[in-house]
Amino acid sequence: MKIFITGASGYIGGSVAARLIAGGHQVTGLVRSEARAGDVRERGIEPVLGTLDDAGILADAARSADAVINTANADHQPSAATMLEALAGSGKTFIHTSGSSIVGTRAGGQATDAVFDEETPFTPSPGRVERVAINDMVLAGAERGIRTIIICPCLIYGLGRGVNPHSIQVPWLIALARKHGVARHIGSGANIWSNVHIDDLAELYALALEKAPAGSFYFAENGENAMAETCRAISRALGFGDRAESMSLQEAAAEWGDGAANDTMGSNSRVRAVRARKELGWTPNGPALLDEIERGCYAAGNGAGARSG
Repeated sequence: MKIFITGASGYIGGSVAARLIAGGHQVTGLVRSEARAGDVRERGIEPVLGTLDDAGILADAARSADAVINTANADHQPSAATMLEALAGSGKTFIHTSGSSIVGTRAGGQATDAVFDEETPFTPSPGRVERVAINDMVLAGAERGIRTIIICPCLIYGLGRGVNPHSIQVPWLIALARKHGVARHIGSGANIWSNVHIDDLAELYALALEKAPAGSFYFAENGENAMAETCRAISRALGFGDRAESMSLQEAAAEWGDGAANDTMGSNSRVRAVRARKELGWTPNGPALLDEIERGCYAAGNGAGARSG
């Protein structure tokens, strides 16, 4: 199958591409520069030079593929709309990547009890209303002759398989710990995020491509941890002892921006991937988040990549 992936040089997109190429698929990928084109070509991806704002390039690439996987930006509505329009009536597959902060609770580092699966009603926080609207638009594509699927990961960890090996949340925490000599969390750090290993996530994309019915939505998770737990593991891995310190939302916003502080690092996002396990037979078995941190997975650098959540 010929598959077009946006975000092919990113953390999620590169890892998904590697999994699909290993499975015998032909992958083309959107990249923004000639340098990135060379990087992805070395990994077996045929580059398509352009950006999410290049509607003509996106439409042509989508029409030329048997399936499209959008991993570049969960919040870029025009690009998703362009590719859906190009695929309308074709019966082809469009897999869109969202993020579990759509069910997140702004809590300033405090814990909440709410846990969500694919059937749980929710009201998104103000910072995620537009993302949910994009999800609704994608799912409605099933009524336009497109096999639309949404995969909604939580905090993603582990080394990626593509050009960019690192995600965002854990590397951000590591960079901050190195800056201050101790890992830091917002408030009490009792806020909880579900998490998923990048290899397990890539496998879910492959299974969804193979099996998922049109109009499907899947959370992706395999465990959860409080931010304080994660921060203490980071301190241990960096040789700072079994400790972590608190910071205010204002301090966090100065480091990462107001939206990231409220909707990602200080929020709760607890989900259960019920449908992926039941419907697709997904059986995640990657190493746990704290084990991955403590065995030195992130020692080589802070990294940057597709934003999880």
